[in-house]
Amino acid sequence: MPQTDPSAADSQGHPRNRLAETTSPYLQQHAENPVAWWPWCEEALALARAEDKPILLSIGYSACHWCHVMAHESFEDETTAKLMNRLFVNIKVDREERPDLDKIYQTAHQLLAQRAGGWPLTLFLTPEDLAPFFAGTYFPKTRRHGLPSFQELLIGAERAYREQAEAIREQNASLRAALAQLEGPAGEPLRDLAPLDQARRQLAGSFDKANGGFGRAPKFPHPTNLELLLRHYAATAATGSPDQQAREMALFTLERMVRGGMNDQLGGGFCRYSVDDQWMIPHFEKMLYDNGPLLTLCCDAWQLSGDALFRDAAISTADWVIAEMQSKEGGYFSALDADSEGEEGRFYVWEREAINALLSADELALVTPLFGLDRAPNFDGRWHLHGYRRLAEVAAEQGLAVDVASARLASAKAKLLAARAQRVRPGRDEKVLTAWNALMIKGMLRAGRLLGRDDYLDSADRALAFIETTLWRDGRLLATYKDGKAHLNAYLDDYLFLLDALLERLQTRFRSADLDWAQALAEVLLSQFQDEANGGFYFTSADHETLLQRPKPMADESTPSGNGIAALSLQRLGHLLAEPRYLDAAARTLGAAADAVRRLPYAHGTLLMALDEQLRPPEIIIIRAGTEPAAAEDELEQWQSLAQRDYAPGRLTLAIPAQATELPATLASMKPSEQIRAYRCQGTQCEAPIERFELFQQAVLVRT
Repeated sequence: MPQTDPSAADSQGHPRNRLAETTSPYLQQHAENPVAWWPWCEEALALARAEDKPILLSIGYSACHWCHVMAHESFEDETTAKLMNRLFVNIKVDREERPDLDKIYQTAHQLLAQRAGGWPLTLFLTPEDLAPFFAGTYFPKTRRHGLPSFQELLIGAERAYREQAEAIREQNASLRAALAQLEGPAGEPLRDLAPLDQARRQLAGSFDKANGGFGRAPKFPHPTNLELLLRHYAATAATGSPDQQAREMALFTLERMVRGGMNDQLGGGFCRYSVDDQWMIPHFEKMLYDNGPLLTLCCDAWQLSGDALFRDAAISTADWVIAEMQSKEGGYFSALDADSEGEEGRFYVWEREAINALLSADELALVTPLFGLDRAPNFDGRWHLHGYRRLAEVAAEQGLAVDVASARLASAKAKLLAARAQRVRPGRDEKVLTAWNALMIKGMLRAGRLLGRDDYLDSADRALAFIETTLWRDGRLLATYKDGKAHLNAYLDDYLFLLDALLERLQTRFRSADLDWAQALAEVLLSQFQDEANGGFYFTSADHETLLQRPKPMADESTPSGNGIAALSLQRLGHLLAEPRYLDAAARTLGAAADAVRRLPYAHGTLLMALDEQLRPPEIIIIRAGTEPAAAEDELEQWQSLAQRDYAPGRLTLAIPAQATELPATLASMKPSEQIRAYRCQGTQCEAPIERFELFQQAVLVRT
């Protein structure tokens, strides 16, 4: 039963705050507030209905700077808390644990406010239908920047709920209708690659030729757009007419991100976005969901270009993840805060005198022009390390061999990193999210395979094992884990990102069990998430809690579109296993997304990659090790390495040991013989097996 006794209080006399009992570090950050916070739960919703109180819903996340500001200004303030407790049932939500609620209410905010939302997201809901009658983001304690004070907002929202009930009911009905219209029927199917060409033109039209990236600050990494451009280049190169503009837009943008202050030049790992056009000063939080795809992208860029800058960025990112973001249990943590000691970026920036005291004269001479220490401070009177120039250029000016300059730079970075390690570190969000772990697992697997790093492969395997033993229960996934507790019904992205990671795993160290797991995930997708009437996949499962909306997101956001990954992964799995149900589900997803893709192609990069593979099916290479001689394993690795040497995003290569058993029929039919044998298929067409290495070399050569 809901707790309706207003005298229920904590030891300080405040109405009871229930957030200490949650697994979310963000919610736990608010557990000492004098606000009577609830997590999102039926008990809180029932209390609001029973007392006829509107719900104040606050959505944020642990690394969010403005969430911390609003908490300090308002939620820690006794007067504001008393007002909140008297007028509302107050619910706090971690958008990372409950992305379903965040997607719904961010969309509702955009419909009500006619502008994009953000965090903290602040909404007032009617208790009977949970529809918001007012939505905003950050509100200050006192009036400023044209915003009312938060206390004024509280009083006004509660008065509106009491005095404008009929108008609110009409608005809520209109909002629900607008949300329902977002999930319309499938449009005319996409029959050619015209949307992909249009997306490339849209990206070219907004490309920043001076600094890389698209549009103006703030600049986000958008790895999906860069991957789309690299894949487009590879496809055109294969026809003999390479689109060099697509290649250069992607590589130049990634180079500027890697050299810039958005990339931690000492410790590795990318921050969330840049506040300027130059990728110089970031919003300092580091999110796992950015670093997984960016790790993958850096590996691909190195494989395509051979530029060691991208290889080194991949190594520094992967090393940072293992050192700072992987738990002893195996899973990857979620984020590092932007703030330390109450100040954003304090952990990362430098006084010039501190650098002078730490480095030798030779080291200082090298890093000064490299990182702009001879320029004006770039961050509130201090320096945040930003690569103004490339190392080879500075080395040439100083008459240094590149290897000497590299060693000198490594020594300087090690000294600075050791000194930085003595500072108060930013907080770390130690919950383990299935979807974000899957993105990082894929990146680690790609890095391990392309860079020849078994430690990266081992890291990915530990994380996969953690998900399998802790978050995969009775044939279903759970979304989050912390402090020994795994819970929350998993979302579309959890299943799809994990399926995508398993397809990558099959290309590194093949195990029949991983293929079985991939099939199990695909079956849950079809039974629990598929929109059988209109195609595509809902974000929540059929047995999920009923909410204001059941979203079916198509566009890429800070992470790839779940529906885009669904179309890509199910197509690949469908071709691999000759399973028409998977191919049909992927085709119907593209049909459901057709109108949205036509309206704004560049925002649907993952779906465009899936469209490309629907019209030009992926090349699948199955290599079966020979049963004789004893060198079969080394030979298998040689053939696999050759097939994966070049950047070929439309290729899936599985190297299957001769002793592998319990294979699905399509793979079992490709039987091992005494000699190694490779099978090449595209779509439903397979060539005769290849048994000579020289012929295999000719077959897998990639034109760039």
